[in-house]
Amino acid sequence: MTYCVGIKLDAGLVFLSDSRTNAGMDQISTFRKMMIYEKADDRFMVLLSAGNLSISQSVREILQVEKLDNGGAEPLTIWNAPSMFDAVRVLGSAVRRVYEQDGPSLKQAGVDFNASMIFGGQIMGEPMRLFLVYSAGNFIEATRETCYFQVGESKYGKPILDRVLTPSTPLDEAAKCALVSMDSTLKSNLGVGLPLDLLVYREGSFQTEQIVCIDEQNPYFRMIHDTWGQRLREVFESIDDPRWDGGDSAHPLMSPLRRYEPMRKIRHPGERIV
Repeated sequence: MTYCVGIKLDAGLVFLSDSRTNAGMDQISTFRKMMIYEKADDRFMVLLSAGNLSISQSVREILQVEKLDNGGAEPLTIWNAPSMFDAVRVLGSAVRRVYEQDGPSLKQAGVDFNASMIFGGQIMGEPMRLFLVYSAGNFIEATRETCYFQVGESKYGKPILDRVLTPSTPLDEAAKCALVSMDSTLKSNLGVGLPLDLLVYREGSFQTEQIVCIDEQNPYFRMIHDTWGQRLREVFESIDDPRWDGGDSAHPLMSPLRRYEPMRKIRHPGERIV
């Protein structure tokens, strides 16, 4: 399994991925899930992948040479696409080509064609964009109402993203939020593991120096892990315990005005059990 998150903000983009791949309980490997496509002063794009590793690797290889029909004009590639929408169409075409090549044999072997990807970046002349690409090659785009995407083991890291992220969130704060989201996932799922790849892209730069590989010795991530767990316990302990009798509590658990109970079967003395 794996976990990846991509975030689109007013100030830029944040991408975070783990590197664990499982092929059984006793076969755990490390493979990078992040791929960067960069052309100086023209385009900067990042691809995160989850799902079947052989499918993801095939898509990444084909994507670099994939050509999409452009109605008689020069075929579209990720290197000449005039927009991120056209670039993600090329990615979708690469996914479908891998399906055409490997889908039937995978099905015959009882293996699902399972791959999902986050693809985002910026091409000169247009704003940043972020997409979620499905295993059929179709995709959706992030909006101001939904400014992040997750792939892989997403449920454990979702609550903190929902509570913290808005389009106006600063990049460093969003990177911290993504790392907390990843730490929550690492804590609850052994299928996700270090090292991590974190990349922060600032709008209009078409490059980044803010990229790091995070292992178990990284001091900032160790601080995140220790501090988040401690602060969660402190907040939890600061919340009042439930008061069943109401008493002088400002937040009684039971209210005399509204009493809802499940249906109850009462056994009377002497009643026979059939």
